[in-house]
Amino acid sequence: KTALHIDDATILASVESALTAAIDARHLAPRLAEAMRYAVLGGGKRVRPVLAVRCGLASGATDIEPLLPAAIAFECIHAFSLVHDDLPAMDDGNLRRGRPTTHVAFDEATAILVGDALQAHAYYVLASDAALQVEAQVRCRLIRDLARCSGS
Repeated sequence: KTALHIDDATILASVESALTAAIDARHLAPRLAEAMRYAVLGGGKRVRPVLAVRCGLASGATDIEPLLPAAIAFECIHAFSLVHDDLPAMDDGNLRRGRPTTHVAFDEATAILVGDALQAHAYYVLASDAALQVEAQVRCRLIRDLARCSGS
């Protein structure tokens, strides 16, 4: 079997494990860490990170691990956008994935900080994760492209 034959369940398990590790509560204020984990780890199909891994495998990668930083970054951006979209000033959503949205479960100010922190964290992961085994120039392009595609 080649890397392309890795099943989605294996990819999904790797993504979940990497996401859990990426939101490292040791370096965050406890309430912010709890809310970030709530927003990111609260379920979801994980379409974006699985697709990122699949694209990497289709492009010749032979292992999942080096692809996970990009997958994590994409999911952090996605979670940030959902947290901010649910805010009272936006769609004022009360439920997301069958449970209270971040601003309902915590409070509006915390939800704003969670979204901001998740967005910044996506760039931090691309800039610093050692599993992403690429040259600095490639890291810069990844950060630039993520900023361009997730911005205005």
